[in-house]
Amino acid sequence: MKRMILILSGISLLVSCNKFNDDINRDTNNPSSATNMQLINNASLYLPGLSSAPQGEFNAQFLSEAQYPNLSLYTQENYDFTGYYTGPLMNLEEVLKNNTDNTEWPVNNQLAIAKILKAYFFWHITDRWGDVPFDQALQGSAGFSPPYDTQESIYEKIFALLGEANTMINGADIANDIIYDGKMAKWKKLANTIHLLAALRLSQVDPAKAQAEFNTALTAGVLQSNDDNLVFRHRNEEANWNFWYDQIENQGRFWWALSDKLVANMKPYDDPRLKVYGNKNTVGDYVGLEYGTLDPDSEDPSLLGDAIWKADAPVYLVTYAQVLFAKAEAAKRGWIPGGDVEAKSNYDLAIEQSLRQWTGSTSGLATLMAHPEIAYSSAEGLQKIATQRWVHLFMHGYEAWAEWRRTGFPALSPPAGAPATQVPTRQAYPVSEEFNNKTNYLEAIQRQFNGTNTMYGKIWWDKP
Repeated sequence: MKRMILILSGISLLVSCNKFNDDINRDTNNPSSATNMQLINNASLYLPGLSSAPQGEFNAQFLSEAQYPNLSLYTQENYDFTGYYTGPLMNLEEVLKNNTDNTEWPVNNQLAIAKILKAYFFWHITDRWGDVPFDQALQGSAGFSPPYDTQESIYEKIFALLGEANTMINGADIANDIIYDGKMAKWKKLANTIHLLAALRLSQVDPAKAQAEFNTALTAGVLQSNDDNLVFRHRNEEANWNFWYDQIENQGRFWWALSDKLVANMKPYDDPRLKVYGNKNTVGDYVGLEYGTLDPDSEDPSLLGDAIWKADAPVYLVTYAQVLFAKAEAAKRGWIPGGDVEAKSNYDLAIEQSLRQWTGSTSGLATLMAHPEIAYSSAEGLQKIATQRWVHLFMHGYEAWAEWRRTGFPALSPPAGAPATQVPTRQAYPVSEEFNNKTNYLEAIQRQFNGTNTMYGKIWWDKP
């Protein structure tokens, strides 16, 4: 009888369990669905990684390895792009497919942000690797082996995405945006600025196309001040720490010093940004470490600056100073009116705004600009614009590296202690592609690099 009561009690318990609210079986820490803005914000969390990557800093030669020289010697060829596809791009694709989510109104503004970020991530990817999957990517189980689109066609699609986003945005702000706090006017200016900077990348391969796209973006309205900058703002909490803080403070890795090339372009000219970029060495001086040296312990260099690696340090991704440098170059090239007068005006203002961005003031600007090597000159206009743009892009290594490949300035050289005889001109496709997507991989490297997946291949816009 006692056993019968226990069985009946168990049955009663099972029946009563069926009356529980479904919420009891949900893990609130691992939701099974997300709103469009949650997907967009999750994609946005990948943005600082486009800048905070040691290899990017090495490719641009901003930093030298103060201990354990390895990656700065260009010892690694293959880099994986899979995480961009499975992470932020899949999130953004879900937003573009789900065009009826009214959780954060208006829907068109959600879609516009997704298009802007999709264009920005793909711009970054294609400039590192060259041709990559685009049209048939992001299909999930419907297509694990997508063909590679040409970089030229990807640029056309980037321009199209940004143009569509510019048209879609209306005046209403949007909720739950971690980048611009929902201010759609800033997103619109960002879309056009990315368009402008991407157009500049075509200056050697297709100058007419570059000029047309540049002026389309400029007319549509670009960043107007440092308040419009695309900045990822870390927080002083473990889940949102700056990458460099975790490496240096948390793991005790004081492995990165300012390169001799960077210091040589700043210290002789009393550049006020140097005190932000690096710390003084043990004798109170700013000294760059020879890039690629195998014996860093024999030197006493300036390590990466505290302001750069603090826990909540901002990451600057697209900036007003970049717009001004771009306009200076466009004027010098004759793409916009004004010639050298307009070029100098924008060049001078670009350096001023760079100082404001990095130091918070214009203290020291007059002294810096008084140096003949810094002051704009017609004969060296493009070289000076490119070099000062490089200085400004400190810690946004992949972007600075792309601009170096396009312009050739400043002069970079192979690592001092490495067998490498060149600075890389691309990153090689991940090894996994040869196994998981072999037919399309082989076709892509044959089309671009005569069948060799090398870090010294020239991507489309970098070919003579």
